[in-house]
Amino acid sequence: MNKQVVRPTYIAFLLLGFIICGFASAGPIEESFKKMFPRYQFDSIRESDIKGVYEVIKGTDISLFVPEPGYLITGDFQMINREGKNVAELKRHEIVLSKIKSLPLDKALKVGSGENTVIEITDPDCPYCRRAAAFFEKRSDVTQYIFFFPLPYHKDAVNKIKYIFCSQDKEKAYSEATSGRLDNQKYEVCKKQDVDDLLSIHRAIVAKLGIESTPFFIINNSHIVVGADMPKLEEALKGKQ
Repeated sequence: MNKQVVRPTYIAFLLLGFIICGFASAGPIEESFKKMFPRYQFDSIRESDIKGVYEVIKGTDISLFVPEPGYLITGDFQMINREGKNVAELKRHEIVLSKIKSLPLDKALKVGSGENTVIEITDPDCPYCRRAAAFFEKRSDVTQYIFFFPLPYHKDAVNKIKYIFCSQDKEKAYSEATSGRLDNQKYEVCKKQDVDDLLSIHRAIVAKLGIESTPFFIINNSHIVVGADMPKLEEALKGKQ
């Protein structure tokens, strides 16, 4: 049987009666997958919404396994339903939401004390993160739990995160960093081991969630907003998303 790994940037599936048949005699799906792709590591396999196509779960990543003709579709593909929603993205978000109960929020930077809970993945040098920080700074109805994920092309992000961790007033230091006030001024670079360890914990948490970009928001443990999309943030905070 021919087998191939398909790695497109985007693949669109219109779920309009796409049917694949003829695999009933091939044995348990997981064993068949292992035989076809013995080197591919995964956590679980489950049926998808498309008959004859299976979702292969690895962390928060989802690939599609098509037993006949033996394809594994990976990458940042899209799976669009009749309402125009990206089902693949929604399923990935479901996996992220299933993991948040185990997050050690005591390791996050806590900002505010409002009734809405916002778990945020951010980088103090990310322009869109800064827009979001300005948005939340104006609100009194939010409690933020911030995990830092310094992007490799923001060369000063790590030092700014350490500055925040080392500060007596961490909320103030966070505001200084995200407002850009630290960009053109000298500040003491923290060299404490416990600060390095805390940043490593933040990185590990973000990796566990499978998040690779900033900003990323989980609102009230039920809504996910990717990027500094202010209208969506407003809707999520109102519970309308």
